[in-house]
Amino acid sequence: MQYLITHFSDFQLASLGSFFLHESVFFLSGLPFIYLERAGLLSKYKIQTKNNSLAAQEKCITRLLLYHIGVNLPLMIASYPFFRCMGMKSSLPFPSWKVVLSQIIFYFILEDFVFYWGHRILHTKWLYKHVHSVHHEYATPFGLTSEYAHPAEILFLGFATIIGPAITGPHLITLWLWMTLRVLETVEAHCGYHFPWSLSNFLPLYGGADFHDYHHRLLYTKSGNYSSTFVYMDWIFGTDKGYRKLKALKRDGVEEESKQT
Repeated sequence: MQYLITHFSDFQLASLGSFFLHESVFFLSGLPFIYLERAGLLSKYKIQTKNNSLAAQEKCITRLLLYHIGVNLPLMIASYPFFRCMGMKSSLPFPSWKVVLSQIIFYFILEDFVFYWGHRILHTKWLYKHVHSVHHEYATPFGLTSEYAHPAEILFLGFATIIGPAITGPHLITLWLWMTLRVLETVEAHCGYHFPWSLSNFLPLYGGADFHDYHHRLLYTKSGNYSSTFVYMDWIFGTDKGYRKLKALKRDGVEEESKQT
């Protein structure tokens, strides 16, 4: 980080550096799931048996590059003066781990709240038809489909991700950590695989791939499961009832089989 601070300006680090970090984390974490699907590896952990065609995967990657360069990058550049005004900096010293941790927790809580309501709004008839349906072109999601969306949705739901840092004006290292965690989370939620080591098996209220995959499988009027990272908003407002009922039926079925063997 010291090298970056001495060789690049705050603007270059906050805009171009953030874009490079996002692209690196996003594609390095998302591309392996395309390989797993094409090669048929770890298929017993795949949530849906259906696979996406090579053409569908290529379309996703092509559109993503277009949207990232045409929407994400200009947004990062244009938002720099605001973040700078709110106190964001890249210079030493780094903030303490307590400050970083408290800000990251705040970002997750706020993002979950804003994303939930924004996502529910996108499932209203007109907005779904003209905007959100683009994201739902992939009923069988894979990691990279997490950011495959209409440009209007990128701006709309992207607000949920940046509002926390925009309010607090964090150190750039905190912003980069938040961005990395958020990208890894959304890629995992769309990866299409539920592994024994998936976070949802260990972290209470964490959604994960199984939770969000259900959302993509159903019609937009019946899907529910609108939450982002943690699922407490769906639980509070009862929009995960269908998912919980399905899980209960599967659990009862497994228990019945175990009794018979």
